[in-house]
Amino acid sequence: MTKSTYSRRQVLQAAAVASATIAAPAVLAQSAWPSKPIRFVVPFAPGGTSEIVARSVAVELTKQLGVSVFVENKPGGAGVVAMQDVAKAAPDGHTIILTHVGTLAVNPYMLDNQPYDVNKDFTPVTLLAKVPNVFVIHPDIPAKNFKEFVTYAKANPGKLNYGSAGNASAGHLAMEYLKLVTGMFITHIPYRGTGPQLTDLLSGRTQASSAGMPALGAHIRSGKLRAIAVGTQKRIPSMPDVPTVAEMGFPNFETSQWYGVHAPAGTPADIVKRLQEECQKALSSSGVTARFATDNAVSGGYSSAEYAKFIAGEQKIWKDIVKRASIKAD
Repeated sequence: MTKSTYSRRQVLQAAAVASATIAAPAVLAQSAWPSKPIRFVVPFAPGGTSEIVARSVAVELTKQLGVSVFVENKPGGAGVVAMQDVAKAAPDGHTIILTHVGTLAVNPYMLDNQPYDVNKDFTPVTLLAKVPNVFVIHPDIPAKNFKEFVTYAKANPGKLNYGSAGNASAGHLAMEYLKLVTGMFITHIPYRGTGPQLTDLLSGRTQASSAGMPALGAHIRSGKLRAIAVGTQKRIPSMPDVPTVAEMGFPNFETSQWYGVHAPAGTPADIVKRLQEECQKALSSSGVTARFATDNAVSGGYSSAEYAKFIAGEQKIWKDIVKRASIKAD
């Protein structure tokens, strides 16, 4: 072996050691995730289905990851306030947001100017759950079922109000879709969350609404609200006597709430994958499966790519509905 060859080998070995030494901190940093509490932002006020889904999963994630995964309710602006906050957050896996049909599939077509691009400024992590939309009315309304309610609403155009968790919330979209297919005219009253809107519905200040079973179940069972239909194609197990809208003469009608997780764009792929895996594990836990079964929610667990494909399909559907129904940010 010549002196020049030996020197070349020494140089290559030294370079390899140096490279490994430089790379080590980055590898260590990634493997150390999470290194602090994780902020799980929910774009609505407490008391609604969104918060219930988020908190159920957050409890399990906290157990699994060994750090606090805390839910932060940040309502306002049809979810824009929360989405903008998270879009600007550090892409390190310590800030995530509960995304849903309104923020991802409706706002891009309902709102003229959003300070972010839902498809470019966020990274999809996974779908958490699909929750059936339930249509309810206050028992003082002189209607015992769906058909009677439609007849009554048509006979009293503009005299009835329905509340929602806010513009572009799942309930807002479901009711506007129902108005579109039935020809009813009911005024939309947006609130800052399902909890606040239910307060007025239960008192009779508004007359109708649509939300998920997690928020409505107890009130339906107590008789304080009357369930008249569900938005799924099939009846739900907990209310077998309540028909679907499709059964009532609108065969193509289908709407449900869905919730997932996004992280800021630029979040490392390995962290996104770990988040997805941990969410999937949480969805399989006894605590979450029991809660979801009670609320007739269907667990997700999609990969990042599968969730992105699902969102693209929903955007196509709701772009058409927003245009046909002239859904506006009231």
